[in-house]
Amino acid sequence: MADYSIIQKDFYRESGKWLSTFQIWKKCINPNLHFVYILRKAQKYQKTPLLNTFWRIVLRHYQIKYGFQIYPETQIGEGFYLGHFGSLVINPKTVIGKNCNIAHGVTIGQQNRGKNEGYPVIGDEVWIGTNAVIVGGITIGNNVLIVPNSYVNFDVPSNSIVIGNPAKIIPTANATMDYINRKV
Repeated sequence: MADYSIIQKDFYRESGKWLSTFQIWKKCINPNLHFVYILRKAQKYQKTPLLNTFWRIVLRHYQIKYGFQIYPETQIGEGFYLGHFGSLVINPKTVIGKNCNIAHGVTIGQQNRGKNEGYPVIGDEVWIGTNAVIVGGITIGNNVLIVPNSYVNFDVPSNSIVIGNPAKIIPTANATMDYINRKV
């Protein structure tokens, strides 16, 4: 069971139940959960040459099939939840905290020049809505809700809602309440 601790926590976010290995496999009929399972396996075996190659090939197949562009190098905390499958791009140097939800159409990428050159660091309990774009060497705090279609290229403090293009910050103590459920 220790082998599945991170996978268990990811799947718990969807079902609210701790699942056995067999139950996890049954849930893999869902494309989002299936991809997260494959991604976590690819992350786990990065330092084992033969298994690394195998899981990278499997991951690449499902990146193309489901439209997720997330790589094993991406640091993602436990309790990761993908709301819908399709068209999702996350830069491999991005860091994502625990209990984060990401919807479809999201781009989290690098900025190649200027004051925000670099990659985003996203805190714990962040909800990122459909078609949001987060770019640059910025930091998104904890308990942040990024509204769909927002463009974020600046630091966002914890306990905030981000809305619009250009984005505006609205300080809110319970920003992700009822958006991020079944936290681990």
